[in-house]
Amino acid sequence: MADVQTKKNEAESRYEAYVDGDLAGEAYYELDDKRIVFTHTEVDDRFEGHGVGSALARFALDDVRATNDRRVVPRCPFIKGWIERHPEYDDLVHGAHES
Repeated sequence: MADVQTKKNEAESRYEAYVDGDLAGEAYYELDDKRIVFTHTEVDDRFEGHGVGSALARFALDDVRATNDRRVVPRCPFIKGWIERHPEYDDLVHGAHES
């Protein structure tokens, strides 16, 4: 697994992952008052299979949890699949476990 650095780039509406200073992946989102909609995730071919996508998904969802102001709509198949494999993030999904 590569040493992945992650950050939120609000100006570009995306979360970013870097490996050795190179942009390795992005998770794009759209916001409304109550939701963050993940629309697309890309990992550069050079970094496929090195944990970049997982690091990016975990960082983005942890950031959503920390801000505690929006629910996740995982339209992106990668983010949706990642949440399915990590049920500890189910509570973030819009419509899940809401009373």
